[in-house]
Amino acid sequence: MLIDYLVFRVDFFIPGMETVGGFSVCSSPGLWNKEQIIELAVKYTHHPPAHWIHTKCTLGSLVEVRVGGGLYFDPIPSDHTVDLLLVAGGVGINPLHSILMHSVDLLRLKNQNTPRQTHLCYSAKNSKELLFKNSIIGVCQEFPDKFTCDFRVTQQEFEIEPDLQCYTSSGKISQEVLRPHVKPGRTLCYLCGPPPMIECVSRDLQCLGLSMDKILYEKWW
Repeated sequence: MLIDYLVFRVDFFIPGMETVGGFSVCSSPGLWNKEQIIELAVKYTHHPPAHWIHTKCTLGSLVEVRVGGGLYFDPIPSDHTVDLLLVAGGVGINPLHSILMHSVDLLRLKNQNTPRQTHLCYSAKNSKELLFKNSIIGVCQEFPDKFTCDFRVTQQEFEIEPDLQCYTSSGKISQEVLRPHVKPGRTLCYLCGPPPMIECVSRDLQCLGLSMDKILYEKWW
């Protein structure tokens, strides 16, 4: 079975456990197509499914998964004219990293569905909490005319690592940060983060002229 679109999360069913886990997919569909593997981002908490994964799950453990939620990334041929804007807050980077890597795979395959440009704007407390930073920077360096990124840190209390300095700025994601990357009629935005951030960024995007049907997110935190 080939997968050519990307879902944000899966529901995770553990035998003998009533509580269902909902975990972000952080890998590209290409990984499944090549190796029949999906990678999930699971933060350590005492929530039963997450706690089980971190304390009891071993190689060979059997679970069931199914597509969760109604949000997905499924580019179509006309998307080669689309500018893709990915806006992440904290661990909201997980599904957006998946979209980023899917876009990279499409580009490498010379797929006609590849977005024209992709920009990632990602906010975290400090540079230590910027997940996937190495793979994100690697993509931007490999394809500088197609992929760009802007890391924002809000509570940085130490010097930013030298290899991150040219990608990282202090302060929250604001209208002024987003403005250069919003082109009404051409920009499609995927947004993932804490609900207050989603609401704030969504308002800012609308003020910049982006219509609601071009701002995609799912509040499931």
